[in-house]
Amino acid sequence: MKDTVIGVDLAKNIFQVHGASRAGEVMFRKKLRRQQFMQFMATQPPALVVLEACGSAHYWARELAGAGHEVRLIAPQYVKPFVKRQKNDAADAEAIVIAARQPEMRFVEPRTEAQQARGVLFRARQRLVHQRTELVNALRAVLYEFGLVVPQGIAHIRHIEAMLDEAVLPEAVKQECLDLLRQISEQSVRIDVRTKKIRMLAQESENTCRLQSMPGVGPLTALAIEAFAPDLQSFRRGRDFAAWLGLVPRQYSTGGKTRLGRITKTGNRQIRTLLVLGATAMLHRAHKWDSAAGQWLCELMARRPRRLATVALANKMARIIWALLSRKEIYRPTGVSVSAG
Repeated sequence: MKDTVIGVDLAKNIFQVHGASRAGEVMFRKKLRRQQFMQFMATQPPALVVLEACGSAHYWARELAGAGHEVRLIAPQYVKPFVKRQKNDAADAEAIVIAARQPEMRFVEPRTEAQQARGVLFRARQRLVHQRTELVNALRAVLYEFGLVVPQGIAHIRHIEAMLDEAVLPEAVKQECLDLLRQISEQSVRIDVRTKKIRMLAQESENTCRLQSMPGVGPLTALAIEAFAPDLQSFRRGRDFAAWLGLVPRQYSTGGKTRLGRITKTGNRQIRTLLVLGATAMLHRAHKWDSAAGQWLCELMARRPRRLATVALANKMARIIWALLSRKEIYRPTGVSVSAG
């Protein structure tokens, strides 16, 4: 175990560094420019270096690990309670050290360069989808103002050009609508390019291929898990992974009474959203499954609201994903009991 704990408050240009012993005795406080930071850290004996899991933290974690330090990341919300009095960089760096010394502190696993690259591709596609949705909504709003109603969904956009030919609209409005259609078409091409790249990457990894053997998990979900999820070996069981994803009820318990509310929605939003979408699609064909999963899901839908059944299935999927990756197995419809966890 390293004798020194160094807390670093990251920024674009000025880094605040706070060094302390394991007992909490302050050893140094320094304000360093970006160019000086790694020079200073290279002169320090191997130490436990703790960073907030914020922008550029994963890059610096890799750099510091390469310099011989043990690096840990802490979520900012776990650091905030330890900030004393005024909020400033020095207080933040000290709070990081204090938080790291807590016995029950939970840390964020630093991502590899490959994981971050996959995350960039995934978010690029996500951003393009959002931009296309904005364009579609703008087009539908313009047409609505002139009495033309277009059903929701990207599939209906292809009929708008024919609608414009038949409708009696001012020429300026028609030209604006055609320009929006061109932009939507360009965005769709960009989205398709990213989707093809994601499918190719999802076929290259053993883990992503293993995940895609499971119903409700496609290339997007598999790549998101590889890019954003920590090593699943760090979770003791599948329930812990589902809880990390925020697919468990929030507790409001007091006086010996347990009250459960909506799901916590902690952890990675991208993975959670994709699992819920996959579960929603699976609900539509639950009656076609001749397996324990299909029987369990049909029984659940018979006694619970559909939305609750969707989240329960997403929770179950997360637990099965943990089992597949932890045990290096593929999904077996008749061999994996969905009630196990």
